[in-house]
Amino acid sequence: MAKSLFIAPTSIDAGLTSVCLGLLRALERVGVSVGFYKPFCQSVHQSEHLHNNGQDSSVEFIRTRSHLEPPTPIPLKDAQQRLNRGMSDLLMENVVGDYQKVANDVDVVIIEGLVPDRSEAYIARLNVEVARNLGSEVILVSPPKSRSPEELDEELEFSARLFANPSDPDVIAIILNKVGEPVDAGLSAQRILPSSKLPALDYQQLCKVFSSQKFRLLASIPWQPELLAPRMSDVARELGMRFLHEGQMHTRRIHKVSVCARTIRNMTDTLKPGTLMVTPGDRDDIIVATAVAALNGVPLAGLLLTGDLMPDPKVTELCRGALDTGLPVLISETNTYETAHQLANLSSAIPLDDPERIEKAMEMVATRIDTDWLQEHLKVQRQNRLSPPAFRYELSERARKANKRIVLPEGNEPRTVQAAIICQQRKLARCVLLGEPAEIERVALSQGVALPDGIEIIDPADVRHRYVEAMVELRKRKGLTPAMALAMLEDNVVLGTMMVARNEADGLVSGAVHTTANTVRPALQLIKTHDQAKVVSSIFFMLLPQQVVVYGDCAINPDPDAEELADIAIQSAQSAEAFGIEPIVAMISYSTGESGSGQDVDKVREATRIARQRRPDLLIDGPLQYDAAAIESVAKSKAPNSNVAGRATVFVFPDLNTGNTTYKAVQRSANVVSIGPMLQGLRKPVNDLSRGALVDDIVFTIALTAVQARQVELAGLN
Repeated sequence: MAKSLFIAPTSIDAGLTSVCLGLLRALERVGVSVGFYKPFCQSVHQSEHLHNNGQDSSVEFIRTRSHLEPPTPIPLKDAQQRLNRGMSDLLMENVVGDYQKVANDVDVVIIEGLVPDRSEAYIARLNVEVARNLGSEVILVSPPKSRSPEELDEELEFSARLFANPSDPDVIAIILNKVGEPVDAGLSAQRILPSSKLPALDYQQLCKVFSSQKFRLLASIPWQPELLAPRMSDVARELGMRFLHEGQMHTRRIHKVSVCARTIRNMTDTLKPGTLMVTPGDRDDIIVATAVAALNGVPLAGLLLTGDLMPDPKVTELCRGALDTGLPVLISETNTYETAHQLANLSSAIPLDDPERIEKAMEMVATRIDTDWLQEHLKVQRQNRLSPPAFRYELSERARKANKRIVLPEGNEPRTVQAAIICQQRKLARCVLLGEPAEIERVALSQGVALPDGIEIIDPADVRHRYVEAMVELRKRKGLTPAMALAMLEDNVVLGTMMVARNEADGLVSGAVHTTANTVRPALQLIKTHDQAKVVSSIFFMLLPQQVVVYGDCAINPDPDAEELADIAIQSAQSAEAFGIEPIVAMISYSTGESGSGQDVDKVREATRIARQRRPDLLIDGPLQYDAAAIESVAKSKAPNSNVAGRATVFVFPDLNTGNTTYKAVQRSANVVSIGPMLQGLRKPVNDLSRGALVDDIVFTIALTAVQARQVELAGLN
């Protein structure tokens, strides 16, 4: 029987949705089978209707960010009408019925309660009734705000007493959210007026409810102003403003607001990344200064022109180059004062079409939940299948333990710089940026980020000559001369590859602005394959809704023979195991078992035999059709005696055409995140990026490379 946790907020602004989704993420990533249920739909903020078209935020976030399909919540007004008619028993029957639909397939259910509302006195009691009828344990969510520890003790004791009757559920833990939130939080405090951030307090020691162990402090989540950063499109939608120029309105975020009516020399300090410049539409000087900043590479959030005033067409044309950088420009019909007031009162609700923001909020909560205590309390076990959140978590943990030095040849590329900073901050790897230091500093500044002290920058011009002799030695059979080597080392990818080949770096990541050939060719020439590998191959980690599986080879070998295909299968199984995925290998073909014949299926059959002979300890079967390998019900009819069919985690395709087509079809049609390609078989890891890679993609690839480097080291392959 599933266990349930009822999450009850103590106030209207506790951040309930973010906490519930973050708690679900925290349990998922440690391998717990978890579901989500929200009994009632409640609109706390008027803007939620505007941003989310009347849909419930929590449920829609869950549906779009996971494989779960929570039931549609009962509108709170409908619930209130049933209560008024004396139909509370029927209402609870409906709640229990919907809950059971979720609980049947999981070990733990997260239940999101109702937010307290002074105008609706029955809400608190409704929370208690739901928790009791579902047999839930209760976790309270509370923002400390400016309360003293003594005042917080009182509030938590009062909220817990609501659930304290003998027949009612127990409060087992507390989550403190938005710890350190300024007294006047919101746009006005954080971006227009100076804010008074509250001092960080040790609530574990200062609050009696925690120090006496009456309640468990399950998490203390700090206030993060960046989680409040709306996009320009959110502002336009909520405040009903129109665009003079849309630009990158869906990606530019507002971190600061500068209401500007000063002269140019007194406003230059406000032209910073993430700043929304607010000025009357007839202030040509400020408009031009903003355009100059944009042309200089400063990623401003945007420009907002007030008073329903349009700039002169000549000024607009003069600023055309700045608009082409993606700078959004909004027009407000109200004056500057009223516009600033509207900005200061923007809703903090996250729109449904902003997955980046909700993902950050979920991660913020998930990383601070005491999952060890919660698992022990709930007595639940990990799943055998590795879910996408669990995979990402395990990947980060393994990368931190590996502590490897990864060289990034594209050191002045903006996404790469941001990824290196994130990896340094999270201790995923020790990144080395190749590039001219002043240029890298300028790129970081233009992106609004600071290079941490520990990050390493190497100017290629200072070190290139050191690798000439070693490169000539590695390529002497190909007739490489020192002059040729020096010319080739002008390419930073070649230089970085030499660093790896000489054991000065543990791995390399490139491809944000280079082709796959540019990244892979130097690795094949200078690093070469290890002794146990017959070919260099690749895999993708496919983050399917319920589990992560491995696809290989989808990027390197056009038509491997049986011997090479067996090698790819073994390499892919080893890679899966290295990243916490139990390797169950399916050799994919258009035929299952002995049902087909022909050159192609015979190759797969022979490759299966060779792979089993070389690695009898691995679960490998083939040929198998994809559906027989992946789906249990199909496997029972097509391959009933197979120990792989229906539960494969590693899919090995017979050729590049099949593998690449399948991975792209799954990725695009099912909206699946794929991580890769990750190269296998080299003495040291080198990995390629898509030229459209996002910052997070680069971060994960660096982490993958660090884990690979550790595995190579442990196996003694380098």
